[in-house]
Amino acid sequence: MQPFNGLGMGLGQLSRLSRAKTRSISAENWTGEKGKAGMATEGTGKGASRDLGQGWKVSPSVHIPANSTFTLADIGESGAIQHIWLTCFPTLWRSLILRMYWDGEEHPSVEVPIGDFFCNGWCERTNVNSMPVAVNPAGGMNSYWEMPFRKSAKITVENLTDKDAVLYFQIDYTLTDVPDDAAYFHAQWRRSNPLPYKEVHTLLDGVKGHGHYVGTYLAWQSNSSGWFGEGEIKFYMDGDDEYPTLCGTGTEDYFGGAWNWEQPKGEYGTYSTPFLGMHQVLKPDGLYRSQQRFGMYRWHVMDPIRFESDLRVTIQALGWRSGGRYLPLQDDIASTAFWYQSEPHAPFAPLPGNDDLEVI
Repeated sequence: MQPFNGLGMGLGQLSRLSRAKTRSISAENWTGEKGKAGMATEGTGKGASRDLGQGWKVSPSVHIPANSTFTLADIGESGAIQHIWLTCFPTLWRSLILRMYWDGEEHPSVEVPIGDFFCNGWCERTNVNSMPVAVNPAGGMNSYWEMPFRKSAKITVENLTDKDAVLYFQIDYTLTDVPDDAAYFHAQWRRSNPLPYKEVHTLLDGVKGHGHYVGTYLAWQSNSSGWFGEGEIKFYMDGDDEYPTLCGTGTEDYFGGAWNWEQPKGEYGTYSTPFLGMHQVLKPDGLYRSQQRFGMYRWHVMDPIRFESDLRVTIQALGWRSGGRYLPLQDDIASTAFWYQSEPHAPFAPLPGNDDLEVI
């Protein structure tokens, strides 16, 4: 029997011993090196710790200069990231771009605004109570996606604003052997604002390789009166052309709800569960508030969507018009798609600039 490598953690594996090594990177230990944490003599907490000195929270966070990219982690061994915690001001959640690179690759496998990565795309705090992502009061963002790497892992944050940003973070990982069949974690952000009439929003396209799709987050703004969620999500895989292999029955159905999420009557009922959620509704009740906005996630942890060579994912925006007919909508839809695949991956389309990312 092969020794347990410490990956694939869960209650069923929790009692097993392993030779995997636990490490953590933060502003108090930039390298994750054994016995080197809490040694900072400079940092954002230097003033507060001036009476106590080294070892007393001298460096709890980092400043990321305006219009610059900051490296949070640079690991040069084999292992897997198992948990990420971070927090920053909500106004920055669309302007700080999280990127991840595996095994020295040139193009990132993850490129997503921080807020959207943690299912908070509207720059307004909301809690999330799911297995892979948890967001707790007041804006503590946690990721439990397992992210294996065989040679190296690099995580950066780009600050697209004209002001310095303060970020608190901790990246917990293990150093261990990674099995041959472990794929690499990927996440990509896209936005249609507004969605052109009679077109579909594309969550993912151009994916080449062997892998499985594991999650969707949508930040959706309804630009019309009435119900917006009749549209189908579709998964085109392994050479599918005009018609997909998988087709949903409606937006709220895909996210595990039903009947317009209307419970109680006249209200949208929010929920956040281990794999499914419609956890955020922002109503236009203020003087300057625009249309209703929604946040929803669907994790394919228990039902990954497997593909052999390629994948494309789209969703329709459909409401109702007179005569019981569907109405193609022109909503603002921002999506984050999560998947695992073999490398190399196809480079992502360029991320838009800060003006096209921001929430207005």
